[in-house]
Amino acid sequence: MRAYLDIETSFSNELTVIGFYIADNGTLIQMIGEEITPDTLMGHLDGVTTIYTYNGNRFDLPVIRQCLGVNLRKGFESRDLMYDCWKRNLKGGLKVVEQTLGIARSIFGRGEDDPRILWRRYRLHRSLDALERLLEYNREDTLNLVLLEKCLEEGRRGDEVSCSAPVDSYLRLI
Repeated sequence: MRAYLDIETSFSNELTVIGFYIADNGTLIQMIGEEITPDTLMGHLDGVTTIYTYNGNRFDLPVIRQCLGVNLRKGFESRDLMYDCWKRNLKGGLKVVEQTLGIARSIFGRGEDDPRILWRRYRLHRSLDALERLLEYNREDTLNLVLLEKCLEEGRRGDEVSCSAPVDSYLRLI
């Protein structure tokens, strides 16, 4: 099974959200705050063989290892789509590559929509709006990895791409 994974962190580099989409059963899971534990993470990844990320080998997976003590590179095949993009001369962060390929998104993670600012607003003021924006941002990051892989496999560049992957079920752990 394949899982597409993206994390969000706080200003102090603590895990705030781990989002992953299990492609084979169409399930999007978002673990939030204190609900992010090694056992919960590994339970949801049961049966997964390959984890897809963007810059995950240098950021997401090391942060998970540092914060949770779980080395996902040891138990799973890791496919970092950033390196596939580099081979096709698609450079820059995920948002730049998405824009180049025509992959749509509604939240860009800048200014007041910076995921670290959204997390801080949620934690300090219990702003459910901030939490919803943060989760939407993570959802787009996670599901757009599916679309990015599809574009890379098809060799597409500059075409308009649908902005949503099929999600059959949706689980948030708060």
